[in-house]
Amino acid sequence: MTTETPRRQPTLDEVAERAGVSRSAASRVINNAPHVSRAKREAVRRAVDDLGYVPNATARALATQQAGSVVLAISGDDPGMFADPFFAEVVVGVNSVLEETELELMLSLATSSRGQARLEQLLRTRQADGVMLMSLHGDDPLAALAANASVPVVFGGRPLNFEPRYYVDADNRGGARLATEHLVAAGRRRIATITGRLDEGAGMARLQGFQDALAVAGLDNTLVENGEFREDGGSIAMTKLLDRAPDLDAVFIASDQMAIGALRVLARAGRDVPGDVSIVGFNDITSARHTEPPLTTVNQPIHALGREMARMLLALMSGDQPSPLILPTQLVIRSSV
Repeated sequence: MTTETPRRQPTLDEVAERAGVSRSAASRVINNAPHVSRAKREAVRRAVDDLGYVPNATARALATQQAGSVVLAISGDDPGMFADPFFAEVVVGVNSVLEETELELMLSLATSSRGQARLEQLLRTRQADGVMLMSLHGDDPLAALAANASVPVVFGGRPLNFEPRYYVDADNRGGARLATEHLVAAGRRRIATITGRLDEGAGMARLQGFQDALAVAGLDNTLVENGEFREDGGSIAMTKLLDRAPDLDAVFIASDQMAIGALRVLARAGRDVPGDVSIVGFNDITSARHTEPPLTTVNQPIHALGREMARMLLALMSGDQPSPLILPTQLVIRSSV
């Protein structure tokens, strides 16, 4: 008498392959998680039926203990922050992913001790399923909070003093180098920069890219003023640069918002752009197309930054271990050089 070999149980990977989705998406459907589109949900359910897949009951029970929300926490409480289109675009990118799920997005401005305590309580009690952190400064206490969080954490941008395991960033240093090389190629020789905050990873990386390019060109790279990523900061820094170096002929400015402020100062000073002074910004916000003259700038995919942060967080919430992601930047040439 022969014994029939027991039929091998199908795996989650096979379900995902049959459904044409990622392993994490298949896991979310099988665990009845709220953050998955209807089309993917139906495809996975068909694959489960076709293959006869039976999920592990213990793993499923753990996976379904969810709060139904995620947090976007920004280390800043300046009301002017949301006048900067950068953050609005990030939120739109995050939401473009979450709107295909049933997850709610909560926004937390966590600079004050009270705001940090509220966020810590939220994560410790698992009132959120994950968190995205942005704009950390120096020894920001949010970094320690993230290290002790009991839920997945994704960083938007790399902090200055450490490299987290999971992050999405733009190639800030490479973009700044491209911008400065463009000014050198245009024949400019007295090139200054207006930096963002230098206790932020993005601000320091853009300064380093500027310095890299001028070092290769054999030019002075010490004409530096800080503008803190604000329009009024760009105005103040440009005024200081004109006082320090009235013969400057180009400025790389680490954000378009600061560049807008700088352009106004140059206009008031009677300096023609680009005849007397060439300007390159960074970010490629919509306003950069409408300055006078239209601003040459470095495009970083801001919407994609938010989108990929949300995707990475969903992957972590599903038990995957995604790799860090650095998004490319590129020079957008208009009329200010």
